Amino acid sequence: MNSTGDTEPEETNIPSGSARVLALTVCSAAIGGTFQYGYNISIINAPTSYIQGFINDTYMERWGTSLDISQVTLVWTVIVSAFSLGGLLGALLAGPMAVRFGRKKSLLLNNSFLFVGTVLVLMCRMAKSFEMIILARFLVGMNSGVSMNIQPMYFGESAPKHLRGAVAFSSAVFTAFGIFLGQVVGLTELLGTEPLWPYLLASNALPGLIQLLTLPWFPESPRYLLIDRGDREACVQALGRLRGGEVPVLEMEEMLQEQQQQSTALNPGSAPSAKTPWSLFKDHDLRSQLRTVMAASSAMMLCGNDSIYFYASYIFLEAGIPPEKIQYATIGTGASEFTASILSNLLIERVGRRYLLVGGYSLMCCWTVVFTVALTLQSRGVAGMPYLSMACVFAYILSFGLGPAGVTGILPAEIFDQAARPAAYMVAGSLMWISLFLVGMLFPFIVNSLGNFCFLPFLAVCFVSAVFLGFTLPETKGKTLAEITAEFDRKKETKKERPEKQVDEPIMNHYQPGTACSFDTLTQDPGPSHKNGD
Repeated sequence: MNSTGDTEPEETNIPSGSARVLALTVCSAAIGGTFQYGYNISIINAPTSYIQGFINDTYMERWGTSLDISQVTLVWTVIVSAFSLGGLLGALLAGPMAVRFGRKKSLLLNNSFLFVGTVLVLMCRMAKSFEMIILARFLVGMNSGVSMNIQPMYFGESAPKHLRGAVAFSSAVFTAFGIFLGQVVGLTELLGTEPLWPYLLASNALPGLIQLLTLPWFPESPRYLLIDRGDREACVQALGRLRGGEVPVLEMEEMLQEQQQQSTALNPGSAPSAKTPWSLFKDHDLRSQLRTVMAASSAMMLCGNDSIYFYASYIFLEAGIPPEKIQYATIGTGASEFTASILSNLLIERVGRRYLLVGGYSLMCCWTVVFTVALTLQSRGVAGMPYLSMACVFAYILSFGLGPAGVTGILPAEIFDQAARPAAYMVAGSLMWISLFLVGMLFPFIVNSLGNFCFLPFLAVCFVSAVFLGFTLPETKGKTLAEITAEFDRKKETKKERPEKQVDEPIMNHYQPGTACSFDTLTQDPGPSHKNGD
């Protein structure tokens, strides 16, 4: 393996062929992954009244009596909540699936939940069963729960260090794009009509089909192939395709080092085994990282961004927008988050994760205060307040998209090693879905109880999150796992040095980033220190 100083200027350059393969891999995985999450939480809004009418009509045909409004609302709440409960189960399944089947194959298998849900939605009218919609939404939630965990893991393990944040943040870009496209497809001019609502709910099968046709052509996660499966040759092939045919020495050495450390930590010569959530909670060395991820994941759903979408229609109506035009104004909210996520994707490798996350929550605190004041003055008839409230809706969504929406999903991939990463995503994903379920169930009661002050609980969440993450989360931009772990140790004021850091330093001293080595060199066995028992 040769390394020379003349390659230094190219340390952050990727060959164009590599950039193309990486970009296509991201698009193929995301279109059937986090895109589906955004799309499926969006398309359920347009046909609300039609589905509620279907529930009542179905009940009338069965029992000869109609449901009152509260009963219809209860069934509708169950349909909406089924998505969150399915997402929770999907998040719990994601870890074992990622370990057993790999990142790429898990995303492909995940489409089976989606296609069964599609069949149920298309058949519900013929079967005259609203229960089929509940089951379909549960299965679609499972699909989203799995993809929301595995896709960022796949991206974080496949991207080079200097693009890791931007590539992983693309999960949030596709989520926002899904929300926006779902709002567009749900327009009354397209599928948002009474005869077509089953086809609107079933339209999520198309992105899944696109993924099934394209993703098999792209590589598996190199880290999974080497550290979990112990297949060094497959790892080099995958890494070579993702890096334009040349395998960076430092990146390969870092993976080999992590593989060796995990094998040594268990039994020398044995392949490392993945941690369970329970073993993760018992690991004292990872307590700080786990607390940080748990706080960030819970805050992402408890901050009220989804609730502000719910409030948007009322705000737009009060601002004087005709009821039939509100659907077009609502598209602006999805476009705002999509725009913010693209901007954040461009900024994340310049500004860093910590500043975007803490800055996003800080801005949301400010807009919540202004929004509450505007709602209070609006209720007293002060002129111009509806327009200020409308501006706050867009500003709040933009601030969320700028930081918390994307950075949160990156954290487990960056601060946990290969053995702990699936379990960390299981914990983070479970908290996200539980929090989403709680907000969906409690927000109507919060509105009834607090009225114009209903966003003050979200102000508290955003403020506490900004302060806590500001103190506990180190900057991870452009750092190796060993360097990030050392930062957490420094924050805990521990003076002991970790073996990872000691091994990393000599490599950094003799290697210049951007240097590549041949396939034949990397597939040669360097000796007993790198063997994994195969």
